[in-house]
Amino acid sequence: MKKIVVIGSSNVDTTLHVKDFPKPGETINATEITSAGGGKGANQAIAAAKSGAETYFINRVGEDSEGGYITHQLKSYGVDTTYVQTTMGSKTGHAYITLKEAGQNDIIIDHGANYELTVEDIQAASDLFKDVDCVIAQFETPLEVTIEAFKLAKKSGKITILNPAPAIDKIPKELLQYTDIITPNETESDKITGIQIKDNSTLATNAEKLHLLGVKNVVITYGDKGAYISSADIETLVPAYKVEATDTTGAGDTFIGYLASNLKPDLSNFEAAAKIANRASSIAVQRLGAQPSIPTAKEVEEAMEDNE
Repeated sequence: MKKIVVIGSSNVDTTLHVKDFPKPGETINATEITSAGGGKGANQAIAAAKSGAETYFINRVGEDSEGGYITHQLKSYGVDTTYVQTTMGSKTGHAYITLKEAGQNDIIIDHGANYELTVEDIQAASDLFKDVDCVIAQFETPLEVTIEAFKLAKKSGKITILNPAPAIDKIPKELLQYTDIITPNETESDKITGIQIKDNSTLATNAEKLHLLGVKNVVITYGDKGAYISSADIETLVPAYKVEATDTTGAGDTFIGYLASNLKPDLSNFEAAAKIANRASSIAVQRLGAQPSIPTAKEVEEAMEDNE
């Protein structure tokens, strides 16, 4: 069984369901309001756990009922919460999502206790990094925390996956030198490289620019078109499975969790793992919510068989 550590955020997601996004200055009515667990880190940890990996999550929640809710949710999905700590005097992270009928969303985040995670928290878990296969992180916790985690991971020869979201203009070189795989979506890649993605040619140009930043393996998730993977041995667009999307929230996180849990240590099955991750995402987008939508390994396996 794969062992995976995720360092990242946990949020309570409040979703406003609307017919379409409001225009500037426009007031519209929500058709429904729903709440569920979220946060890129928590979503990715749950995806890894539901894919069958032994998964550990390093995070901070607030001194509120929502913190207890998040921890309970993680445990219910099989995530080890030994390293999820409560920050006294802080509130749990919260995401406010607008979801339109066509399935697209936009998200505003109040980081809360997620930004209270420290380098000392990572160092306290240093023994954990010696006994796992892969370490995943995003940009919803402090950068210095991710750098320390990736340092420890590479010291023990583990795979590191950086999900650069929300995107920043300049990723620290120190972090990139410890990154094995970078996984932006097309919008995040645009922001990092300064090159807008319009087609396969600009996808390739983006991947090349990301390689020049120092990362050997690139995955650019490209919505309903699939995932573009680029490494020394392969460069191709792995097509998405065609489905009717209901809610794209958490689709990228589902992809990353499943990619991590299916990759071989030498990345020799990069394309095959991306196909499995694509299939998992295609199931997730047909359901509402981030964490509730993530499929089990059995569901993904059966769906893969149906497409053969």
